[in-house]
Amino acid sequence: MIARSPRAAAAAGTLLLGGCQRLSESEWFPKVLAMGEKLSAAAGTLVVGRKAMAHEFSAADLLPTFRSNGTSRPENPAYETLVAGDFAAYKLVVDGLVAAPRSFSLAELRALPSRTQITRHDCVEGWSAIGKWQGAKLAAILDLVRPKPEARFVVFHCADPMEDDGTSPYYESIDMDDAYHVQTLLAYALNDKPLPVANGAPLRLRVERQLGYKHAKYVMRLELVESFAHIAGGKGGYWEDQGYQWYAGI
Repeated sequence: MIARSPRAAAAAGTLLLGGCQRLSESEWFPKVLAMGEKLSAAAGTLVVGRKAMAHEFSAADLLPTFRSNGTSRPENPAYETLVAGDFAAYKLVVDGLVAAPRSFSLAELRALPSRTQITRHDCVEGWSAIGKWQGAKLAAILDLVRPKPEARFVVFHCADPMEDDGTSPYYESIDMDDAYHVQTLLAYALNDKPLPVANGAPLRLRVERQLGYKHAKYVMRLELVESFAHIAGGKGGYWEDQGYQWYAGI
C-alpha cells in the first residue's frame, strides 16, 4: 500500500509534503503507534481473526485516478533501465528460507493464480482511495518455492532508495498468516491497466487489512526469514525502523 528521495525527498515531500517523515520524527507519534500495536494485533486475531476479509467495493466506487504516494519514480539506475525496456527484463527473486529459490518474469507472474479486488487504501496521514487491483496471489508464489518450517516472515525488498545518495532501499514485511491470506497480492494491474510507475510498477504488495505504508511498491525481491535481525534497522520495515508499528492492522 502506501501503499520515498529519491525517497528522502519523497519521504519529505511525497508523503503529503512529508507527513510520514514529520510524524516519525516527532516524540509522541512513534509512542502512540507502539502503544497501539499490541492492541491492534490482538484485536485482529481475537475479534475478527487473521483470515477475515477486508471490505471490497464495486466499480461504481472507483476514483478516476488512484493517488500516488511516497516515491513516484525511484532514482535508481537499474530501475530506470527496467522502465526503459518496459520491464521486459524484470525478474522477481524469491529466496531465503525456501526449499526451491527461483525468480519470476512478469509473464510468469501473470500466469500464476490471480485475484482481482476493489479495496480501499488507508494512509496513516488520514487519506483514503479506492482502487481495483489485479495480481498474483502471494500464496501461489509461496507454494512454488516451498517455505521452510522456520520461515516466519516474508520481507519485500524494493527498488526505491530512501536516501539522496541512493542507499537505504525501502523494505517491508508481513508474517506468514498475512502472506497466505486470500487478499494478499503482488499487484501488476491497477484499474484494469498495467500498474503505473507512480503507483509501484511493475509490482507492488497489496495486504489489504493493513495501513498503506505496508503496501510496498517497486518490489524486486522476496526474502523469507526467521527474524529481522540482519536486515536494516531490524524492525521489519523502513518506517518501522523510524518508530512506526510493525503490525498496522485496520
